[in-house]
Amino acid sequence: MALKSLKKQRRIQVIALAAAALVISTALIGYAMRDGINFFRSPSQVVEEPPAPNETFRIGGLVEEGSLVRGQGEEIRFNVTDGGASVPVVFAGVLPDLFEENQGMVGTGRYVDGVFRASEILAKHDETYMPKEVVDALKEQGVYKAPDS
Repeated sequence: MALKSLKKQRRIQVIALAAAALVISTALIGYAMRDGINFFRSPSQVVEEPPAPNETFRIGGLVEEGSLVRGQGEEIRFNVTDGGASVPVVFAGVLPDLFEENQGMVGTGRYVDGVFRASEILAKHDETYMPKEVVDALKEQGVYKAPDS
């Protein structure tokens, strides 16, 4: 009788240990991914519902013509638009070679005090490519022009 009780107790301990390990591993994965998931927003969505200053997200659209200003040092200012709204962007760093006005871009960063502070800027990589999210946002605003084939 004592042997069955010992086996049952050992089985319960193993199950409890496995459950605890599962909870800890899930918590660690969630903690590791907290900054790795960046949601995409169009400029119109950012203006309508501004995200919290501590939230990192991606914004995409066209670089507004006439808005590109190179400041002191490496700081660059410009506006990104989807045709419905414009959001000012500040970026300190080196822009991609293909970055220019009236071209598609996607930036990663935070929206603080009405300005998107970008930590990374990506530009289109050839004459016809534009990220799907940017195309969708531009189509929604009715300003998307398909590239000439």
